[in-house]
This record gives sequence, structure tokens and C-alpha cells, in this order.
Amino acid sequence: MGTAERHTKSGSGAAELTGATAELRCETGRAADEVGSQEWDHPAQRPPLWVEEPARRRRLPDPVRTSAVRAVIIVAVTLVQAMIAVLAALAGSWLSFPMVLSSVASTVVATWGVLDVWVTRQVWNQRHGVVSMPSSTARRLRRERRRARRQARAAARGKERIQGRGGSGQLSHS
Repeated sequence: MGTAERHTKSGSGAAELTGATAELRCETGRAADEVGSQEWDHPAQRPPLWVEEPARRRRLPDPVRTSAVRAVIIVAVTLVQAMIAVLAALAGSWLSFPMVLSSVASTVVATWGVLDVWVTRQVWNQRHGVVSMPSSTARRLRRERRRARRQARAAARGKERIQGRGGSGQLSHS
């Protein structure tokens, strides 16, 4: 039963709405009055209110996230302090000079905070083997180790072949 039909049965005099509400369609193609008046027999039939979507990027490691939050707070405080310094200077207040000096100091601290995020991220990547560049030191070292293992296996195989022929391990009969 649609909204317009209910209005008609209740005697509210809204029978003229029947054509208008039938014209409205939602994304699923059902009439708007069907969507609004649909009764659910069981809570399990209801569509979920919240749909989990997979994250597009992985979560930052805890130390990196901590330093990033710290840097954002420091930068926000620095920007507020700089705005107060500008407004105090425009107003001609005696606070403008100390605020400008503290804004300069806060800018240095904010730069340190942003660099801290970058350094923490680099240290995390280096310690935990997350390598983003093909020419990195970690990959080069792994490549060299693999090459050395291959050469050692090839040398062992060659030595086994020579000894496996029944000889004494010598290449020539002298």
C-alpha cells in the first residue's frame, strides 16, 4: 500500500497526490512511496545502516602516526599564533612584538615536527624492510647475497660432478 492510498483510506483528502508520488523514482527504480512505506517483518531483512569499505591505503605505523599527529598540532598552534601576531600588529598592540618573536620560534619548531614525521617514516621503512625504490641499499644487498648463494651452489654442483665420475677429484691424469 502506497502513501497516496493510505491518505485516501484515512480520508485526509490527499487523493490528488497519487499521480505525483508515482512519478518520483528512487535509485532502485521503485516509486518513492513504496520505498518510504516498506514495512520490515524482521530486523535481518533491513539493509545495513553502515557499509564497511576496504581501505584504499594501509594504516600508518604507530610511531609515524604519533609524530604526524604531533606535527599537525604544532603546525596548527603555529598558524593560530601567527594570526594573532598579525592581528596584534594591525591593532597596534604592545603584544605584537613578543608574538612575532614567538611565531618565529614556533615556525622553527613546526619545521622540526614535519621533518620528524619524514625521518620517523624513513627509519620505520628501513628497520622493517619496506623498500620503495628499486635502487635501494636493501635490495642491492639481497641481490648480492642471492648471487653469492647461487655461485656457491654452482661450485658445489661442479665439484660433485667431478667427484661423482669415480676420479680422485683431479681433472687430469698425472
